[in-house]
Amino acid sequence: MLRRVLFTLPLIAIASVASSQNFKAANRVIVEPVGPSSFSVPTGSNFGARGTWCAAAEYAMRVLAQPGTARIYVQQPKTTPSGQVVFGLDPAGASPSAVFSTSAALRVAGSNLSIDHAIQFCADAYLTREN
Repeated sequence: MLRRVLFTLPLIAIASVASSQNFKAANRVIVEPVGPSSFSVPTGSNFGARGTWCAAAEYAMRVLAQPGTARIYVQQPKTTPSGQVVFGLDPAGASPSAVFSTSAALRVAGSNLSIDHAIQFCADAYLTREN
């Protein structure tokens, strides 16, 4: 029993340190953790709204280990053209709402997509990446 505890504790420490660090998505957008299941993604620059959703989906899948069927929600919408959007795995008190425009959705708390849907926007990064 003690051996199991001694083996498990370092793994927990490594996992918590890894999840508290910034993450660089495939489209080179830096995602910052905000809480245990929420994270901040910048907007603006040259990656657009689809790039923002891509980075959020990749973070949820790779760092938070969520399945593709899980949903990511806009918890705190962007308020300026180059502001941050806080995403999370729950709507954080906002009413969930459908996404009709990826850009407009970043300004509406509760907007959500499945990770599988949002991760498809990452293909844009591969098509436009300069080598």
